[in-house]
Amino acid sequence: MRHTKKLTLVCVAIGAVMSVSQIFSQADAANVTWESLLNEITNRAAISEFPDPFYTNKQASSYDRNAKAAEQPNWFANGDASQFVREETNADFGDRKEWVLIDADGPGAIVRWWITAPHYKTTFRVYFDGEKTPTIETKLDELVGGNFLVGAPLSEANARGRNLYLPIPYAKHIKITVDDMPTQNNLYYQINYRTYESGTNVKTFSIEDLKKLNGLVKQKLERLKNSGRVSFADLAENIEYKTILPGASVVEDHIQKENEAEFKEERGIALVVLMIKLKAENIPQALRSTILHISFDGKETVTCPVGDLFGTGVGLNPYSSWYTSVFKDGWMMSKWFMPFQNSCEIKFQNLSDEKVEYISYGILAPYHWNEKSMYFHSNWRQERDIETIAGNGTKDWNYITIQGKGVFVGDSLSVVNHHTAWWGEGDEKIYIDGEKFPSHFGTGTEDYYGYAWCTPEFFEAPFHAQPRAEGPSNYGNTTNSRYRSLDAIPFTKDFRFDMEVWHWAATKINYSVATYWYALGDATTNQPDNIAEEAKSKVSYETEGFVFNLPGYNVANKPHGNLSIQNMAHFNGKWKNDEQLWWTGATKGDELKLRYKIEQSGKQHIVVSLTKAVDYGQIQFSFDGKEIGNVIDLFNDGVIRTDEIDLGELDVFAGEHILGVKIVGKNEKSTNFLFGLENVEFKLSEK
Repeated sequence: MRHTKKLTLVCVAIGAVMSVSQIFSQADAANVTWESLLNEITNRAAISEFPDPFYTNKQASSYDRNAKAAEQPNWFANGDASQFVREETNADFGDRKEWVLIDADGPGAIVRWWITAPHYKTTFRVYFDGEKTPTIETKLDELVGGNFLVGAPLSEANARGRNLYLPIPYAKHIKITVDDMPTQNNLYYQINYRTYESGTNVKTFSIEDLKKLNGLVKQKLERLKNSGRVSFADLAENIEYKTILPGASVVEDHIQKENEAEFKEERGIALVVLMIKLKAENIPQALRSTILHISFDGKETVTCPVGDLFGTGVGLNPYSSWYTSVFKDGWMMSKWFMPFQNSCEIKFQNLSDEKVEYISYGILAPYHWNEKSMYFHSNWRQERDIETIAGNGTKDWNYITIQGKGVFVGDSLSVVNHHTAWWGEGDEKIYIDGEKFPSHFGTGTEDYYGYAWCTPEFFEAPFHAQPRAEGPSNYGNTTNSRYRSLDAIPFTKDFRFDMEVWHWAATKINYSVATYWYALGDATTNQPDNIAEEAKSKVSYETEGFVFNLPGYNVANKPHGNLSIQNMAHFNGKWKNDEQLWWTGATKGDELKLRYKIEQSGKQHIVVSLTKAVDYGQIQFSFDGKEIGNVIDLFNDGVIRTDEIDLGELDVFAGEHILGVKIVGKNEKSTNFLFGLENVEFKLSEK
């Protein structure tokens, strides 16, 4: 790696460096103000120092309250909407009913807010420091994801998830409510909040401060929008590619402070920009099988595949965030602030069967190492072929467990899903400093990553991104990343992050995750021993193999939407075994193919029993690609089982055949395109 020794470039990097103590010294009489928090958002150096004043970061959310403990049956309960602290009557405003999302003592600050709902019809109110009149009062979508307080990217909607990253500090107390829940109905929410140590002087947020510092807000918004889009590749245009042979390692650079003249008198150095570009026959494989090892002051703290470190997942997927970016020309950029005292060694390891070529570039800056300074860490783990349970949680999958003192600052999850159904219903569970019950209990994997409703579309933002969603629907490779600034999570003894594996289908799924964290020098983690084996495993930019373990059915294609077995016992009718094959989430033109094995050749009638309801579509059956029978309209004002429907007589040979179901439209009275199959029979014709 080449690192600059030109003072002009070092000055470019220094502009981003400001210590935590400098942030708080800029505050007026308070330790923490809205202005100091706003400055902290765009100070990458801040998260590399253990927080002073110290704070905890917890989460209020609408997680299902039936989840009590891991050993109890409802640990994977999924009713995560409209769960509140309590319902109360506000006598000061005409006995108005309000539902409380968070009720917390300060000093503290709201640092990240996420919501989603089918619609937004009601009002949020924010009460500070025990006051009876709310300081903030506005519609749901205007406050979170809208422009009521601030615009994008601190407040915006991405893939149906609404996020607000504007800090909201309070001196003594915070209460947030929503009204008229009978009208609003389902509301999903997550609120991350800091609670500072006792005695910390926090200045409560005010609309006046927001107006007074409008210029600073605009400055921060512009910096957040544009920082990750600026590449330093032009500075490295003359660098020659180096080759790593299969199974070999190359030490790219060993930075020693006493050998760097401009840093010799400094107490430390920081690697503030790291750029890498790979060249190989199989780029997706090279990005996963090339491991980056970084050691600071003699201790290896980064052990991660190159692609996962930069959040690109499987393949090269361009996107931009505050800490990492991937560019169309193949350059990958990290702006994680990585301080050290004396030495830094960067090593590339090629675990693939083919040679890999690379170029790299870095920028160093002076840094004042002190007792709060922490080393940057990144670890990676993968588990393949996890067998999921349809419609329930399979297990809590551990991202990382850490022993020591530090701050967790983000993660990038890559998933390979062998089914089109939604894979990420699972909640994050984060345990800090020996907690028995997680202080962060989420409402769904996509909610944790800032989007909603399993939306398979590209999005990028400073602190969360989905650079890859292969499709169709939720099939294939997906990469979700979340990066933390004000919502970083400090820990003093230990840290554990689990994510529920919760899938709507019984299939197979791969999980791999890169985690990012800072810690003081003696921290340890549960980095798995099989990282080399997993990094060498085959990856493909286009997922191979559709897997669907649905009892009684052999699904032959990757249909759009979701397939499941629906319990029909509570409907009036006699469905075989009180269940049906239920196809939801599809639309006009989509097709489902089922594989059947015929034991005896001859003329046969294909007979089906179906379900009709108000939200079912019109379908056309086919057999081995040829249409059979007439279009069937499944609309009915009420849920019923049809009589047997004869699709016609066919001359069928023994062996495997494909029965197709294509959605061709819907009745004008129908509200959707659903399909339900109760039974299929192949009946030999009477001779």
